[in-house]
Amino acid sequence: MGAPSKNAQNGDLRRLILDTARHLLVQDGYSNLSMRRIASEIDYSATSIYLYFDNKDMLLHALIDEGMNQLFDALSTIAKQHQSAPIDRLEALCDGFISFGLDNPEYYEIMFQLRPERMERYPPEKYREARRNLDFFRMTLAEGASAGVFDVVDPRVCASSVWASLHGTVSLLLAERVDVRIDRADFIQAAIRQTLRSYTTSKTAYHP
Repeated sequence: MGAPSKNAQNGDLRRLILDTARHLLVQDGYSNLSMRRIASEIDYSATSIYLYFDNKDMLLHALIDEGMNQLFDALSTIAKQHQSAPIDRLEALCDGFISFGLDNPEYYEIMFQLRPERMERYPPEKYREARRNLDFFRMTLAEGASAGVFDVVDPRVCASSVWASLHGTVSLLLAERVDVRIDRADFIQAAIRQTLRSYTTSKTAYHP
């Protein structure tokens, strides 16, 4: 990464700090990340970074927030495009979640896979905000259950189960742990089909 201009605007410098920290977190891990390391990478003083973030945990929280907001925007667009049919909406939400993870591997790892042992606790209000993403799935399952197309007892539990399945799919693909003889698109579609078939009622015809 080349040295940035010392005349970077405030917003540009904050963006540069976040982008650099995101890359270094994934490349080197949480324990090896420091304000000094980030400063060296962007050719600024560590003091400049402390003007924006009190410590590296605040940096990590900001990156989680960004990723969750980007995921929310993507899922919100999908939900608006599939308002009439819960089955079609759930299928599109599943596809959107997987696509987000594969298109944004650094954000995805920081959001869902990075587990620093001594990181400062993620603020409860931020957890509640991030949970908006899961609510797209919960509300879709609840709506489908009311319409008689989904067999769902507890939409909140089932939404978390759907996420677990999707997370497994994304994680395997990002780690390149899927048999190379299996086409990626076929694997993704099979995972989504299995998820939907787990919740559609026996009388509901689901044809992907």
